Amino acid sequence: MERFKNKVVLITGVARGQGRQHAVRFAREGANVIGLDIAGAVATTHYPASTKADLDETGRLIEEAGGQSVIHQGDVRDQEAITALVQAGMERFGRIDVVLPAAGITSFGPLWELSDEKWDELIGINLTGVWRTLRAAIPHMIAGGNGGSIVLTGSIAGLMGMPGLSHYAAAKHGVNGIMRSLANELAAHNIRVNSVNPTNVATPMILNEVTYQQFRPDVPGATQEDAIPAFSSYNLLDTPWVEPDDVSNAVLFLSSDEARYMTGVALPVDTGTTVKWPGR
Repeated sequence: MERFKNKVVLITGVARGQGRQHAVRFAREGANVIGLDIAGAVATTHYPASTKADLDETGRLIEEAGGQSVIHQGDVRDQEAITALVQAGMERFGRIDVVLPAAGITSFGPLWELSDEKWDELIGINLTGVWRTLRAAIPHMIAGGNGGSIVLTGSIAGLMGMPGLSHYAAAKHGVNGIMRSLANELAAHNIRVNSVNPTNVATPMILNEVTYQQFRPDVPGATQEDAIPAFSSYNLLDTPWVEPDDVSNAVLFLSSDEARYMTGVALPVDTGTTVKWPGR
């Protein structure tokens, strides 16, 4: 399939995980990619950071999949960095058709124990970074007059409350608020705005020792095997997590003409978590 032949997609958080998978999938279907990732450490996270080598590998995989790319190392909290990326992408490709602000981090803690740094970093990347990305890209989409699609990365934490993740839930509820408001603002330009809201996804953000311990505090030194039953307990369907490609399936659908009349939708990719009957 070439649903996105000659289209251009802007993706943040592109070095690995969901962002990389989106980039490769779009390239396979004919798109070129404009990408950004910090590709470095964030102080308050508890899992290994992406690297410049990861970012370079994403570029290689895009090319291998048949696409071209403009990829910068930069921070979504830095308006100059994202604006420079968008300008470079426009100079190379001349258009932006799809925007996926997928950069995100997580950390844990009761709300009253969160440090200023932990709150500010997460909100800055997961919420303000989304706004900065959209602010840089949308004027070019409007000026191009081609319509388009924006798919924001929400979470089940953007649809429900989750203990130990108040800052993350606040950011993801905010992302869905942006999505619903922006759908109204951009409808006149035929730019659709939706969000995907995954349950746990099998990426380094989830598959790490600190997260295993968070899910199994009753088991000292909890392993992935120890944590799988706790992960699975969130879900209605029988799986501990979804794969990045499961999220990409939804993102590509929402970005395609198959979803041409869908806007303002917070689409769960959650194995039924958000509708699970208590006690199942």
